[in-house]
Amino acid sequence: MDGIWGRACAELEQSVGPNNYNHWIKPLRLTSIEDGAARLASPTRFISDWVNRHFAKEIVSVLNRAGAEVERLRFEIGAPAARLREDAPAEAAPADDAPAAAPARTERAAPATTRAPRAELGAPLDPRYTFSNFVVGKPNELAHAAARRVGEGGPVGFNPLFLYGGVGLGKTHLMHAIAHDFQARHPVAQVLYLSAEQFMYRFVQALRESTIMDFKGMFRNVNMLMVDDVQFIAGKDSTQEEFFHTFNALVDQGKQIVISADRAPAEIKGLEERIKSRLSCGLIVDLHPTTYELRLGILQSKTDSFRAQQPDVEIGAGVLEFLAHRISTNVRVLEGALQRLFAHASLLRREITLELAQECLADILRTNDRKVSIDDIQRKVAEHYNIRLADLIGPKRARNVARPRQIAMYLAKQMTSRSLPEIGRRFGGRDHTTIMHGVRKIDELMVEDTSLAEDVAVLKRLLEA
Repeated sequence: MDGIWGRACAELEQSVGPNNYNHWIKPLRLTSIEDGAARLASPTRFISDWVNRHFAKEIVSVLNRAGAEVERLRFEIGAPAARLREDAPAEAAPADDAPAAAPARTERAAPATTRAPRAELGAPLDPRYTFSNFVVGKPNELAHAAARRVGEGGPVGFNPLFLYGGVGLGKTHLMHAIAHDFQARHPVAQVLYLSAEQFMYRFVQALRESTIMDFKGMFRNVNMLMVDDVQFIAGKDSTQEEFFHTFNALVDQGKQIVISADRAPAEIKGLEERIKSRLSCGLIVDLHPTTYELRLGILQSKTDSFRAQQPDVEIGAGVLEFLAHRISTNVRVLEGALQRLFAHASLLRREITLELAQECLADILRTNDRKVSIDDIQRKVAEHYNIRLADLIGPKRARNVARPRQIAMYLAKQMTSRSLPEIGRRFGGRDHTTIMHGVRKIDELMVEDTSLAEDVAVLKRLLEA
């Protein structure tokens, strides 16, 4: 059976096109041919119904050219196709007969390599993004541990997994790594990874083409749904409605959902409260801004990888430390800078020195030298806590004003090069000892108050964006 189906698949991929083949034909497996009926194992009824309506005649014709004598198709539903055996069939679901005259046999195609079915309706997975090359540090260790647990595919205890953080902190890397790991451990599973924008586009397309039931079937018959940048659907009412029902349907079936965004669910403006509530029912994990140590570890890992490809390139002392210190907000920019240095050094046959780094990366270094001002910090803190800027700077001592003021002082000390007396002057002429007290107080509270620590991390991210 595998030989016949392999030859048929090779021809079907050409005749129906790679997209249709990957979506609908590849999940099937030929299990037997009896009395002119070809039995095909299908992981879901939706796939078998779609194939029967749209590709039955083509499959019958191709099977005949592959050496079988077939007049109609029947489908077996209820178990992963690759696990079905002729001696232990799953519950059969007879399909309508799809007769077709057997044409004259032609030269047989070479057997196709059969692979386990995968949902390829969304974005392709990047083979570079795996757990093996994800550098773990304190800012991302919880996110990494949660992602590994989901990738294993066993009982998880939380659904969905919600990853959030600023640009270039590793959200997409972890999502791709989950998908790779899950598919490696469960080859017949259907994993669908796509952006929220792609979800919306497919939904609008289904509405326009009156294929909304097909859309629902596509998204509700996967083993794992992964949606990147979910904040994109905020304010889009119809898309949110469909996302809400898709989310509920998958959770009710025990299917795993992984979501990413640039902020926590409660902070996404324009997102319906019921969706925020559903997203908050699982595990919410923040990928914190990288530390110097983590950035240096990432650079060292990438350097080893680049050296394997370009062994003749030498890198001088202090270069990686310089990059880890100067490029602090975005890991993608950091990795891109190192890649540019290796390419530059390889083409010019030069050693990577501090001078070369400063010369080659002048534009990146200038961008990352953009300073956050005390005015920026004060405005952002006042906006975040919904208080007046005049109150933040003024003499009010009410707790709802005093704590945000101390946070603003702390951020001013951490994110600017201004002296304590100068910061004091910008906060209504306060003495530098008042600023020191505020900074120390926030340092102490962040250890024991996770909510406050989260607020500080969010504000840092917003100011660095």
